[in-house]
Amino acid sequence: MLAVGLFFAGVPDPRASNARHDLSELLFIAFAAVLCGAENCQDMADFGEAKRAALGKVLRLAHGTPSHDTFSRVFRLLDPAAFEAAFRRFTAAFAAALSGTVGLAGQVVAIDGKSLAGAFEVGAQATPLHLVTAWAADQRLVLAQRRAPGRSEITAALEIIGLLDLQACTVTADALHGNRRMAQAIREQGGDYLLALKGNRGPLYHAAVALLDAAPVAAVTRTAKPAHARHEERRAAVVPVPQDWPERFKFNGLAAVARIDALRNTAPKGAEVQSRYFVLSRLLPADEVLHVARRHWSIENQQHWLLDVVFDEDSARARKDHAAENIALLRRLALNLLQSDTLKASIRRKIKQAGWKDDYLFSLLAQMR
Repeated sequence: MLAVGLFFAGVPDPRASNARHDLSELLFIAFAAVLCGAENCQDMADFGEAKRAALGKVLRLAHGTPSHDTFSRVFRLLDPAAFEAAFRRFTAAFAAALSGTVGLAGQVVAIDGKSLAGAFEVGAQATPLHLVTAWAADQRLVLAQRRAPGRSEITAALEIIGLLDLQACTVTADALHGNRRMAQAIREQGGDYLLALKGNRGPLYHAAVALLDAAPVAAVTRTAKPAHARHEERRAAVVPVPQDWPERFKFNGLAAVARIDALRNTAPKGAEVQSRYFVLSRLLPADEVLHVARRHWSIENQQHWLLDVVFDEDSARARKDHAAENIALLRRLALNLLQSDTLKASIRRKIKQAGWKDDYLFSLLAQMR
C-alpha cells in the first residue's frame, strides 16, 4: 500500500473486530475518491467499483470494495478527534517537507469558521454544522480543524490554538476573535497576533481610535491597485501603545494598534472608504501590517471558496453523527495535496486529471509519505 495507508493506519477502528473491510483500505479508497471529485458516500462506492483494478495494485481488497452503506457507517462512527489528530500530524510533517523547516516560524496562520450549509438535521436548517480551521496562509495548507460546539466559533478557535505550536508565527483572526482570551491563548503557545478590533471591545477600541487619529504621517504607508474600472488603495498606520495598556485593558502582550483604510473608487458609486482596526502583540512596520492583514483573507479565497465552488461542500448532505465532520476533513486533506502539487493547472482541472489518469492520482497519493 502507498504511504497514505500508513497515515490512515493510525486511526482507531470504531467497528467490531469481525468487520470485513480493512479500515485503512476503506479510508484510502474514500480519500482517493475525494481527490477525484467524490462528494458523498455513494460516489465513494462507485469510485471504488470503477477503479477496482487500479486499486487492486496497491490494496489487498480481500472482500472487494466497500458499499455505500459501509462507507456511511464508518464515517458516522469514526472518532473525529482521533481522525483530526492524524490529519494534524501528517500536515505538520508535510508542511516541513515543503518548506524545509520544522514548525510554523515566520508563517501567517489564519483562524476562521465556515458553516456546511447542507449539514443540518430536518427542521434545523438555520443551524448547520460549523467548523473552524487554522490555515497556513503562505503554504496554503489547512493545519487543523475543529467542530464548533454549540456553534461557538470562539470555543473551537481556542481549542485549535491550544493544539498548535505557534512559536515565531503570527496568528490573524477577524473581530469575533479580537478578545482577551484569544490573545492570551496565542501568547501561551508562543505566537504573535494581529487581531481585528471592533466597537464591541468598548474602552480598548475607543482608545485605539484616539491613539491612531494622532499618528504621525511617518507611520503611514499605502498600496494602490487599479483594476477592472476601479481604483483601490489601502493605507496603514501603526503606533505603539503606552506601556500600561496591556495591564489596563487586560490584553496579554499588547504592543501596538493599527488602522487600515481601504479606499475604493468606482465609476457609478464614486469614492468609498472603510477603516478597520487591529491589535498587535509586536510592533510591525506599516507595510508588513498591510501584508499580514491581506494574507488573512487567503483562508476565504483559497480554502472556503474552493471548498464550496470546486468541492461543492455546501451541497453535501452528510449529517448523521460524525459523518459530516469526518468527510469534511477528507476534503481539506485533498485540498492540501492539490494546492501543493506542482502541476500547472487549476484545482478543478487537477481533480479531473486525477479521475481520468491513474498515474496522476497515484502521484498525488504518493506525496503522503
